[in-house]
Amino acid sequence: MNDADTFAALADALRASGRAAEADEAQMAAIALAERSALMFYNLGTFYLMTKRPALAVRWLRAALDVDPALVAAHQNLSAALELEGSTAAAQHHRDEAYRRQCLFVDGAPTAVRGVLVLCTAGTGTVPLDFLLPQARNRRLKWIMEYASLDQVAQLPQYDVVFNAIGDPDVTAASHDTVRRFLETCRKPVVNPPVAVARTSRDRIPELLKDIDDVLVPATVRLPAHAEPRARFERLGLAGVHPPLLLRPVGSHGGRGLELIETPAALAAAGTGADSYASVYHDYRSADGYYRKYRVVFVDRQPYPYHLAISADWLVHYVSADMLPHRWKRDEELRFLADPGSVLGERGMNALAAIGQRLDLDYCGVDFSIAGDGRILVFEANATMLVHTEDFHDALKFKNHYVRRILDAFDALLEHRGD
Repeated sequence: MNDADTFAALADALRASGRAAEADEAQMAAIALAERSALMFYNLGTFYLMTKRPALAVRWLRAALDVDPALVAAHQNLSAALELEGSTAAAQHHRDEAYRRQCLFVDGAPTAVRGVLVLCTAGTGTVPLDFLLPQARNRRLKWIMEYASLDQVAQLPQYDVVFNAIGDPDVTAASHDTVRRFLETCRKPVVNPPVAVARTSRDRIPELLKDIDDVLVPATVRLPAHAEPRARFERLGLAGVHPPLLLRPVGSHGGRGLELIETPAALAAAGTGADSYASVYHDYRSADGYYRKYRVVFVDRQPYPYHLAISADWLVHYVSADMLPHRWKRDEELRFLADPGSVLGERGMNALAAIGQRLDLDYCGVDFSIAGDGRILVFEANATMLVHTEDFHDALKFKNHYVRRILDAFDALLEHRGD
């Protein structure tokens, strides 16, 4: 029995046992193997990548490249899957394989109202685009700037506005010079200029926001890779950063690699294989014992509430906060979305408005909680904030009215800038 027959038999067995979704996956694999189709292998690998199963994604994307080594999209997604597995060097290899072949990608409907040249980075750190720049309204020219050449400028398709979507200042080094030189001669309006993005690294945000009333930004220090414990303690001590503290790799998002270090011994033992940020940890539990993380998005410096996640764990993410099973959590989130002032008070709203002005970005956001004394406790403030509609869970679709306000505001900003 060959591999295709094996997966076909597996599909039949899974379907007979009532496991229809798994049966469909096995059937897809059987068809792809029978046809030796690079595109079908790619689609299967991409499905596993999108469903957060990187090991399976790697398997099928490698199969796609065995058939067609020049398939750029397979190299792209294989790089992402390997990154999720922690295989950094292999991920970089496939990024190089993809973007040395092609670093400009154009998509969008023929009836799109504008062309947007999007300056991107190959790895993490690009502002999520799919909802901010829907293809129905935007012809997107996504230019991967680490691999870009200024010789390409004359061949760029027509566009109306530039969106600098390299939103994490920690990943700009590889593309900084190319972006700078391009923008020096570009005559189109630029959304999110790099000079403003550069001010939002985690270790610069405390200084940027330090004198805003009713805002608490934990002191943060950047630690070099492989720093010896003694040097680490000295550097942190000079900045007044002591355990308990949060330690995270530079350039990481979504809590990836984030650790709560509660003792000096734990700090001495913590790995520092890469540059990392250490920041003072403030216990932000509410009186009911839950942790609350709010997100407000700024469009043209104006604040829009985006979400509230309520969790029993200090590391709060919306997807792991059990918002779906608990009606009271969703009701509280709705109150925040509908009337943030009733939750944050006048002090909090004034503080948020001041944060938006100080960040001075066309698109960005802030994740925060409310400290015990009522101040806005800032976790991060930058341009990489994801905004998306809720399309799969009916219980969360109440959010879409408020999400749409953000997306419409950004569309209006682009319309105004492109005039």
